Parts: sequence; structure tokens; C-alpha cells
Amino acid sequence: MEVLMLLVYDQPGVMQRVMGEFTRKRINVETIVVGKCEMPERARIVLSVENREKAMNVIEHLRSLQEVIEADIVPADRHEAYAILLGKEGVCRVTGTAEEVEALIEKSQPQKYIEAMNAI
Repeated sequence: MEVLMLLVYDQPGVMQRVMGEFTRKRINVETIVVGKCEMPERARIVLSVENREKAMNVIEHLRSLQEVIEADIVPADRHEAYAILLGKEGVCRVTGTAEEVEALIEKSQPQKYIEAMNAI
């Protein structure tokens, strides 16, 4: 799994233009986390994709977008994962490495869940 982190201008239409690059390159995005950040009028977009070659291919195109300030592939030692699980006991939130979160999901066998990758 490859995690890409983008610093972008917080403006309408930015996500559409960013995701358009993935669509043009026929790259499936596994997870997306988007939010305001520590800089005024800026946001961070964190995406995960399965294939390193495709991540390397799209990163240069992302950097050329006018709305993108920075775009980088995050080293694996900075990856974080989180999940929200719904089970018999209610909702549970977990964070950790991708392997830890996947193991907890497999062990608990929740009725429903969502898992995402993140990095900062």
C-alpha cells in the first residue's frame, strides 16, 4: 500500500481536479482522508493506492496541478491506519499500524467496518 499526502488550497473543486488525475490514469484510490490543516486556507488530502508504480506515475501529475502546493509519497514507517467497527458491543474505534488494525478487524469480525490509511 502506498500513501500519498497532498497540501492543497482549500477551495471548491480541488478534490474533483485531484481525483480527475486518478481517473485519467485508471488508478483505484483505496482510502481518502481530507481536512483543514494547521495552515489557514489550506487542506491536506491523504490517499492510499495499492500499486507503487501507479503512485509514482500520478504524483508528478498531481504536482503540476495549480491547486496543489505539495504532493509526496509518504514513507512506510509513517503510515497509520484506523478503523471504525460496529459489533455486538457497539461502535469501537481503533488506530495503529496497518497490520495491527487489519489483525483487530479479522479477530473481532465486526458486523460492519470502515478502514482507512493515514499519515502526517
